Amino acid sequence: MGEPHDLVDSLEAFALSLPEAWLDSPWDSRVVKVRKKIFVFLSTADAEQASCTVKLPESSEHALSYPESSPTGYGLGKHGWCSLRLRPIPEDEREVLFDFVEESYRAVAPKALVRLLDSQIDGGAAPE
Repeated sequence: MGEPHDLVDSLEAFALSLPEAWLDSPWDSRVVKVRKKIFVFLSTADAEQASCTVKLPESSEHALSYPESSPTGYGLGKHGWCSLRLRPIPEDEREVLFDFVEESYRAVAPKALVRLLDSQIDGGAAPE
């Protein structure tokens, strides 16, 4: 996961592994949605600019502590959305980005899908 492009690909693959997640590309950008709602924006314009944007109602302060991270523009930042440039995040701390993607999914996904994710994580059967 050394290069930001590889990291973006790994984050995308993880996001797509979540229940009912799918890839879309509006506005010349890669996004992953759950049903009709975006939960992660991914950009690989170039290695220096590679970034992800996620909704973090619990962890936004942590995310914003990284260099070159900021509340997302267009008024999204006041609703917990954070934009993170990937290169400045130390390699030994990049695993937290997967937690951020999962938190964003949980913040956006319908409750039934969050319960399904929880049952998959716990190894239990899917809820009825």
